[in-house]
Amino acid sequence: MEKCYLKSTIKAEPLIWHWYAWPYLIPPLPAACNIVERHLKIMQSYVQNPQIHAQAVKDPKLLGGPFIDLEGKRIDEVKTLIDQTKKECEKLIELHDSFKELDRALQTEAQGDSLEPYYNRIPASLKGLIELVYDLNNHPFIRLIEPLIYKKYYSTQHQKIVLSDTISDFRKFVLSTPRLAQDDEIYLDIPFSDPKLDRLFRTKEEPDNLNELQNLFEISQSNQLLFQSFFTTTPPAIPENRNYQGEDIRIRYFGHACVLLQTKSVSILFDPVISYPLQTHEVPRYTLADLPDHIDYVVITHNHQDHLMFETLLQLRHKIKHIVFPTNQGGALEDPSIKLILKHTGFKSLIELKEMDTLPLDAGEIIALPFLGEHSDLNIQSKLSYCVQLKGKRFLFAADSNNLEPSLYDHIFDHIGSIDMLFLGMECDGAPLTWLYGPLLTNPLKRSHDRNRTLSGSNFEKAWTIVEKSNCKQAYVYAMGQEPWLNYVMALKYLPESPQIVESNKFIEACKQKGIESERLFGKKEWIIS
Repeated sequence: MEKCYLKSTIKAEPLIWHWYAWPYLIPPLPAACNIVERHLKIMQSYVQNPQIHAQAVKDPKLLGGPFIDLEGKRIDEVKTLIDQTKKECEKLIELHDSFKELDRALQTEAQGDSLEPYYNRIPASLKGLIELVYDLNNHPFIRLIEPLIYKKYYSTQHQKIVLSDTISDFRKFVLSTPRLAQDDEIYLDIPFSDPKLDRLFRTKEEPDNLNELQNLFEISQSNQLLFQSFFTTTPPAIPENRNYQGEDIRIRYFGHACVLLQTKSVSILFDPVISYPLQTHEVPRYTLADLPDHIDYVVITHNHQDHLMFETLLQLRHKIKHIVFPTNQGGALEDPSIKLILKHTGFKSLIELKEMDTLPLDAGEIIALPFLGEHSDLNIQSKLSYCVQLKGKRFLFAADSNNLEPSLYDHIFDHIGSIDMLFLGMECDGAPLTWLYGPLLTNPLKRSHDRNRTLSGSNFEKAWTIVEKSNCKQAYVYAMGQEPWLNYVMALKYLPESPQIVESNKFIEACKQKGIESERLFGKKEWIIS
């Protein structure tokens, strides 16, 4: 059989326990919390009232809610998945129960006396894996020894890659709907860290022997015709200019928070979340084929599913030289180590930065900067904005930063100086804390607290202060999740009167009145900076 290419339209979705894999499903304890408090609760609710779920997913006001999008059908399969989850995840469920029970006891009983007697009450599933401590205000805290927890509980047994052809941008919201098998999909039972995946994804640009690939991935006889249909002998249309060779700086916006900076000597890709090509589409886009042959640095701003996306990263792993990301606070359930997440999913050359660290580049540097907000007031440190200095130009990628304290930017710009281009998220009416972090909570949060502790970025007033302090020449609103290929991880649908649109429109108009080039980015855009 002649050599073939994997079609550019073939998507590769990573799954764990038949749920879409996002960063909090890799570390064992956050994963355990999501299994118990998200997956099982949603599935059990669906089995009890499937029609309520079917009606809820049609209501735009409930977009992104805890409702399974299966049209009220496939109930028996969901029941089977519940039973399968309880059996296969028994140790993780016990880990969740033990942690929450111990945490409740500490929060109730520990008032400032020595915590040493509590070590005798640590459940067997947690013994030797945690430290009991107080903060300076005598609030008890369970510090996780993350590497040891991985060693005892991390397993790749239930990781899979699902291959299917891309028909449209639409996909069901992945945080609330499990993946049940479809006739047009191929399931590869393979750990995310397996280098065989790198060989598979190389075939989107380099041909390989299809018989060998079928044997390598143990494709069953019944699935071979479908697997073969995912390949073609026609070479892909690779843009000649994807490897920038100019003397200037080229910047390309790939959608959401994904931006590529290139000179002829270095390439830097921020928060890669990249669309597949479609035969017909209304939104112009760059795809994986528009990325260079090698990516020197992939830079991650924070540990949310729309910024650290395995689906894209795994397909790029063979191209990536280094991954740059923020360090976490260490030992907190809500702030797992990105380094350990990437290490256990097969990535090499991991560069962990703290606030104000500097990473030298050819003809420049990357400066890690503080990033406030967008994490519901939780003490999550694994978030950074970045200033990239290249050839005397400065570019600030502030992602979803919420300008809670304007004085911070006085310090930042005193350090880095004025900037040429600002990229800032203005998703200023974000989801409540429990939408993402609810499964991690030991005790319920008051509804009023949940509503005002949100995953929100800057509004006009906050964003405009950054512009004024930065003296930037161009300011762009990005990371808004408007592109249609983002909806399955963000569940956003803006109306003209939505606060995010109203506030960003005010921002763009204010910039233009001051002679600052500005727009709300959408789809794709390119700049050449001299």
